[in-house]
Amino acid sequence: NRYARPIANGDESISKSLKRMIKPFVLRRLKSQVAKELPPRTELVRYCRLDEEERDVYNKLLAGTRKEVLDALAKGGQIIQALEILLRLRQAACHLSLLPKFPNHKDHSSKLKLLLEGLESSRDNGHKSLVFSQWTKFLDLIENALKKLNISYLRIDGQTKNRQELVKKFQTSSDISVMLMSLKAAGVGLNLTAADHVFITDPWWNPAAENQAADRAHRIGQVHPVIITKLVSEETVEEKILLLQNKKKDLADSIVTPGHAKSLSKEDLLDLLK
Repeated sequence: NRYARPIANGDESISKSLKRMIKPFVLRRLKSQVAKELPPRTELVRYCRLDEEERDVYNKLLAGTRKEVLDALAKGGQIIQALEILLRLRQAACHLSLLPKFPNHKDHSSKLKLLLEGLESSRDNGHKSLVFSQWTKFLDLIENALKKLNISYLRIDGQTKNRQELVKKFQTSSDISVMLMSLKAAGVGLNLTAADHVFITDPWWNPAAENQAADRAHRIGQVHPVIITKLVSEETVEEKILLLQNKKKDLADSIVTPGHAKSLSKEDLLDLLK
C-alpha cells in the first residue's frame, strides 16, 4: 500500500523515495558496464498478419470466453481461468495446431512462415540462429518445417540429456545453421556464441526470461553484432504482452532491476483481455 501501488500508478515521488532508501544496499552493474568488449545487441519486432482462417478462429475463441472471464475477474474470481484462455489465445496467434481442438490442422501458420523466411535468409547470408519457444509442440512443428526445407538444425529442450555435446556441435559445425530451444531450457548457462541471430517465436510475460534466453548468444566470446527478433501476430494478445513487458520493465527499472518484474496482477490480466 505504501510503495507498490503508488508506484504502479505512476507516482514518481514515491519511486524516488524508495530508490533513495535502498540505494546504499544495492549494487547494480549492467552487462554493458562489465563486458564492454561485447558487440552491439539490437532488438526488433516483426509483425505477421493472421490469414482469414487463423483470424476467424482467434476471434471466435476470444469472443466465446472473454466476457465470462472478465466477469469472473471483476467479481474477485480466481485468475487461473484467465490464464487458461490467455494461453489458448497465445497458441492461436502462433499455430492453430497447438490448440486442443485443432490437432490435425493444416500444416501452415502465418507466424511459422515468417520465421522460416527469417531462418532461410539468415542461413543464406552465413549466419547461425537460435529459435526459442515456450511450447515444445511448437518446436516440433518448426522442426518438421525445417526438415522439408533441408535446413540443418539441432534441438535442446527439457528432455535433452546431452546438452553440452549438442552445444559443442553447434558451435563448431559449419553445416548446422539453427538451434531450436525451449525457453526454460535456455535459462541454464549455455554458450551459443556461434549464433548471432535470435528469434523469440512467442513473447513471454517476463522480459527478463526472454533476455536470459537471448543472452545465450550475446555473451563473452561473441564477436558479431547480435540481432534479436520477436515475432508478433498483429491484433492479438501478443501485442498487449509487449505493452505489458514495457510497463513491467519501466516499473522495475525505476526501482532497481528488470529481474524483479515477474508477476501478473489481476489488473494486468484485465488489460490483456479487454
